Amino acid sequence: MEDWQSATTLHVPSVTEYMTPIKKLITIKEDTPVMEVLHTLLDKRITGAPVLNDNGDVVGLIDDKDCLNMLLGSAYYNQPLERDTVSEYMSNVMKEITVDYDMVRVANVFLTTPYKRLLVKDHQGKLAGQISRRDVLRAIRDMNSQPRN
Repeated sequence: MEDWQSATTLHVPSVTEYMTPIKKLITIKEDTPVMEVLHTLLDKRITGAPVLNDNGDVVGLIDDKDCLNMLLGSAYYNQPLERDTVSEYMSNVMKEITVDYDMVRVANVFLTTPYKRLLVKDHQGKLAGQISRRDVLRAIRDMNSQPRN
């Protein structure tokens, strides 16, 4: 008789299999003009990006919600946005995980927090990539299309 547990074994992939690696990740410098960031978000069809300093360290995150403040600030203070930089709008509210996470742990973080994207750090604490809720959906699809052992 076959062991029922081995019949239901499902390979759970690593976060590194689904994250956007740093080489492909769109990142923003903290001194980038905010209107340039707005164009980047729209042109690349992304909702946010990590903000890096000159050393490549993560100093914040800029996303579509942060950019909504551009309208409020511009209308309230009647100032042009051309001089504003990312550092004036970015947030430091972000969640970091490590390359050791598997996709079940990643899904659990998304289920128990309000975050839409997680920054993935390597063992030296450097940015290795980013994972989003959409990436978890891809993992679920792929995991359920695999034959179980």
